[in-house]
Amino acid sequence: MKLHELRDNEGATKKRMRVGRGPGSGKGKMGGRGIKGQKSRSGVAIKGYEGGQMPLYQRLPKRGFNKPNAKKFTAINVGLIQKSIDAGKLDAANITEDTLIASGLVRRKLDGIRILGKGEITSAATITVTGASKGAVEAVEKAGGKLNVAAAAE
Repeated sequence: MKLHELRDNEGATKKRMRVGRGPGSGKGKMGGRGIKGQKSRSGVAIKGYEGGQMPLYQRLPKRGFNKPNAKKFTAINVGLIQKSIDAGKLDAANITEDTLIASGLVRRKLDGIRILGKGEITSAATITVTGASKGAVEAVEKAGGKLNVAAAAE
């Protein structure tokens, strides 16, 4: 095979439709836009418009509330912490938010790091973080470790 013999598989490429290039092209004259009207013009964006009728997104009731000063925690599961301890990235004797970041397990701590209970932990680890779920606290204590929560979190 030579370089000039290379080509795509049959049907792999499709020629683009050249709009508005005469009646023989199949998309000539109006270019598939119909006759007159707003949508035949350029620069038109009428996504939620329903012809004067109240749009669906305005007819539906507003629900919920986003707390403007809500705390955002970085979540991490106990299973991942155990994996890092096994890999030697973390020392089980003293795990803090700073050691979690230094090990590369967490990128940034935002308003703090919260430990969640997914996965299994077998090492007796001492962990000090901003928050933890009940399941995570139980899992760490069952393994013979201790989970200290610096600030009370639900």
